[in-house]
Amino acid sequence: MTRPSAIPRSLRSDIVFAFALALACGLAWMLRDVLMLLYVSALFATVLTPVVRSVGRLHIGKWRPFKGYAVLFLLLAMAGALTAFGFLALPPVIRDLQKFTSEMPTGLPVLLDKIRNIPFADKLNAQEITGRLQDFLSNAATYLLLSIRDWAGKLVNLAMGFILTVYFILEGKSAYAWFLSFFAAEDRERLDNALQRARLRMDRWLVGQGSLMLILGVVSTCVYLSLNIRYAFALGVLTGLLNIIPVLGAAICVALALLVAAIDSWWRVLGVAIFYLVYLQIENAFLTPRIMRNSVGLPGLAILVALLLGSALGGVPGALVSVPTAVLVSVLLDEYLVKKNPASA
Repeated sequence: MTRPSAIPRSLRSDIVFAFALALACGLAWMLRDVLMLLYVSALFATVLTPVVRSVGRLHIGKWRPFKGYAVLFLLLAMAGALTAFGFLALPPVIRDLQKFTSEMPTGLPVLLDKIRNIPFADKLNAQEITGRLQDFLSNAATYLLLSIRDWAGKLVNLAMGFILTVYFILEGKSAYAWFLSFFAAEDRERLDNALQRARLRMDRWLVGQGSLMLILGVVSTCVYLSLNIRYAFALGVLTGLLNIIPVLGAAICVALALLVAAIDSWWRVLGVAIFYLVYLQIENAFLTPRIMRNSVGLPGLAILVALLLGSALGGVPGALVSVPTAVLVSVLLDEYLVKKNPASA
């Protein structure tokens, strides 16, 4: 009598579980933006927590000035860096934009003459180019006004992500313990060990990537200054920062630097192109193998796939966390799905 009654109960439980799973998936899809913000903030906090701890351990003799205030010190340092960047980089850009706006009626023919000097550009219709450029400039203001709401929403999300990252850094241990409490005691230790291994690899990735960003930022700034390229400081800082995004960041930097160099001289464009070709060879052959060796432990194809998936799902924030996420996924797959030999285990 007990066996026939157990079958309907199992069937009912499976049906209820299927509906609950479908409801959870639908709710997660509706809240995907919020969940992405939480995930990116938590991942940034995981990567930045060792930096905060290192700052807190700094001492002058027996005095530790940043103990208990490491997060505040980092916030002040970031605010100071952004302020310095704004004072040094933004004024030339704003000044040139104002000058371009005031001199556009007389400067447009000069710009068209420069365009005609490009190979195969003599086949282009000057009147058509002028009309399209005027239409683009007239529609730019309208587009900016219409996109103010979207930009305001992105700025709010950026501010909320920053605040969540700070809270995750301050209360990360309690949140991590609460997360592990959902698992059984026998599975909790195994999952904790796997996540700790992933965290160590993320820390090594941060150190290696930060070194590459610093080297590229300093070298590119020096090259831009030697070539007398406009906005050299701003371009150098952006080049170093965008290098945190694998492949895509370097492509954006190259395109932006070439575009700015093309405003003044094609010889400067050639100089920037030669610099990037030489630097990429040095980075791929010398810097990356020595700095990033054993830090990520992922093949290049896996990094490219992670970058494409991250940018498709989360845009720029998704691309930023694509490599740490790939590290986390690889560690979990290695722990729970990869069949290991008893001797190696």
